[in-house]
Amino acid sequence: MSLRKVLVLVLVLLGLAGYFVFDLGRFFSLDFIREQQAWFASVYAEHTVAVIGAYFVVYVLVTALSVPGATVMTLLGGGLFGFWLGLVVISFASTIGATLACAASRFLLRDWVQQRFGGRLVTVNRGIEREGAFYLFTMRLIPAFPFFAINLVMGLTTMPLLRYYWVSQLGMLPGTMVYVNAGKELGQLQSLSGILSPSLLASFAALGLFPLVVKKIMTRVRARRFGA
Repeated sequence: MSLRKVLVLVLVLLGLAGYFVFDLGRFFSLDFIREQQAWFASVYAEHTVAVIGAYFVVYVLVTALSVPGATVMTLLGGGLFGFWLGLVVISFASTIGATLACAASRFLLRDWVQQRFGGRLVTVNRGIEREGAFYLFTMRLIPAFPFFAINLVMGLTTMPLLRYYWVSQLGMLPGTMVYVNAGKELGQLQSLSGILSPSLLASFAALGLFPLVVKKIMTRVRARRFGA
C-alpha cells in the first residue's frame, strides 16, 4: 500500500475512532437537539456566520465518515436556519461529504475489490454505462438505499467524481427538502399541543409517503425509458 493510501486510511480511522471513543453520537440525537434548541438559537443569533460555517464542516465530516448523525443534523439545520438557508447549506454539505466518501472508497478499496470481485464489478460498471447518471439518480431518490452504501459502492465504479457530485445533489434534493421542512416545523414547536399542528403533521406524512411515491414514479420512468 502506498504512503498516500496509508495516510488517508489513518485519517479515516482516526476520525471513526474519535467518534466512538468520545461517544460523539450522543450529540447527534433528537433528544439532545431538542434540549439544546434555545442555546443553539442564541449562539446562532450572536455568531451567525461562524455557526453556519461550523455546522457546514461538521455535516461534511459526518457524511464523509459515514457515521450516524446526518438525519438529526438535517432536522437541526431546518430548525436553526429556516427552510431556504437550511436547504442550501445542507444540500451542499451533504453532497460534498458524500463525494468525499465516494472518493475515499475509490482510493482505498477499488484495487482490492477489483482483484477479488472483478467480475461482479464489471456488471455494475455496465449498468452505469447503460443507464448513465440515471442509475445513480434513481438510487439517490429512493431513501431505501442507505446513502453510505451508495457512496461505498459507487466509489468502486468508473463514474467520474464530478458527475457523481451533481447527480447526487439533484437526486438528494427532494428528500433534503422534506427533512429540512420537518426540522423547521420541529424548531417552531413550543409545546406538546404543537405536535398536532397541520403543518407538522404534513411534514411527517411527507417523510413517510416520499419513498413510496418516488419508487412508483421511478418504476414507471424506468419502464418507459428502457422498455421494461
